[in-house]
Amino acid sequence: MIQADSDSSRRVAYFYNRLIGKFHYGKEHPMKPKRIAMAHSLIVNFGQLYRSLDVYLIREAQLEELKKFHDPEYVTYLSQYMSDNKVNFVKEYCSTNNDGVIPENLLEEYRLITKWSQNKNTKNLNAEYKVGDSADNPTFSGLFSYCQFSAGASIDCAHTILTGQADIAINWSGGLHHAKKKEAAGFCYINDIVLCILELLRIYVRVLYVDIDCHHGDGVEEAFYLTNRVMTLSFHQYGDDFFPGTGQLNSVGLGVGRYYAVNVPLKPGISDGPYLDLFKKVTSRVMETFRPDCVVVQCGADSLSLDRLGALNLSIKGHGQCITYMKQFGVPLILLGGGGYTIQNVSRCWAYETGLCLGQNIDEPIPTNDVYYKNYSGDYHLHFPIQEHVENKNKAEDLNKIVSQVYDHLKNLENAPGIHFHDVPYSFYPNMDLENEDDNKINMDMKQEISLSELEQEIGVSDEANAISVNSGSRKIHSKEV
Repeated sequence: MIQADSDSSRRVAYFYNRLIGKFHYGKEHPMKPKRIAMAHSLIVNFGQLYRSLDVYLIREAQLEELKKFHDPEYVTYLSQYMSDNKVNFVKEYCSTNNDGVIPENLLEEYRLITKWSQNKNTKNLNAEYKVGDSADNPTFSGLFSYCQFSAGASIDCAHTILTGQADIAINWSGGLHHAKKKEAAGFCYINDIVLCILELLRIYVRVLYVDIDCHHGDGVEEAFYLTNRVMTLSFHQYGDDFFPGTGQLNSVGLGVGRYYAVNVPLKPGISDGPYLDLFKKVTSRVMETFRPDCVVVQCGADSLSLDRLGALNLSIKGHGQCITYMKQFGVPLILLGGGGYTIQNVSRCWAYETGLCLGQNIDEPIPTNDVYYKNYSGDYHLHFPIQEHVENKNKAEDLNKIVSQVYDHLKNLENAPGIHFHDVPYSFYPNMDLENEDDNKINMDMKQEISLSELEQEIGVSDEANAISVNSGSRKIHSKEV
């Protein structure tokens, strides 16, 4: 059953590209981009959801965009891991358009492709950038293209908000919150969240970042630790050497950014009731005190019960109530993905929360025609039962102390922090020439691809969702049906 509420009039921009789900960290690696394709498949199969969205084809972020936060040498180093498809596309485009105008971003990529083809001795740099030197952050085919897609969508989420195209923007391929300025960490290489927030700060005075991933949002906090224009608020599991080991209660920021970092460290086992009570008490005071112009939420689904890596015990509905609560403030909202390693539960969660953004509360079985239907074996319903008899190691008095301490920190904030920079963003939405991908070069279950493609075409989605873009800017491929 899909129930609509009175808030269904909001304009929701949704970013997706089929290529995202085709990247692969490795057979034994817990990070599975396939979960994004699974979430998209559910969104499409719950047809009322998809028809209510403005859908944008994710494009790849340009190198110069990535360098707005990341060290240029680090970005250049990552560029050697472009997908074979992208390499062939750039080579062909640049070699056959000598008489025309070739976009500068493609020329730069062409120069890098030539550089890396001539210099194969790069392994000595792996340790410096933490890429490929551990099982956490492997190198894999198309790694850089994967990062470009993730970042491009998050940057354009900001653009849809800034240009008034949407009230809420969603990029489930984003939320890679551990990446540092020149270092990979925790399965993350490029920090799309930081890039998104930097774009928002070109217009907005204050941006609030809320992280409900099981792991501390350390990369985002570190990026904005010294500023009062961004407040970072992270609810996360902490202690017993749980990764990344940061995010203690007294970590509050430095300099003018002091008290603009808010951390809520939790012990394993917390369930919906105490989590939501804590979440609402903290976020309501943060919203009242900081008064952000926009809120960016990292919706990591590893805080759900039964996650392979996390030990919290939230249900999908409990996780979703955090989104519903943030919506009620009426502030522009950007939702990004993040962690989540029991992939059939991740896809359930993000499909459900897409519905919540549209004012639709989904409580239905998994559609039998879903191409990933067999992945949900054991319980073919959108919602699954949480673990029973799990000890909540968070005592009520400890949670109350956290709230009290956070309130004390917030009392130190100035009333109207930050300076308004009057800078208008370029259009994220230009006319674009699109080239079709060579599907024979992509390892994917073709039966699933074809059946989902047919379903999308039935509801009016162009086959351009397989394309690589030449220019910057995500392209709208489906508008909300009125």
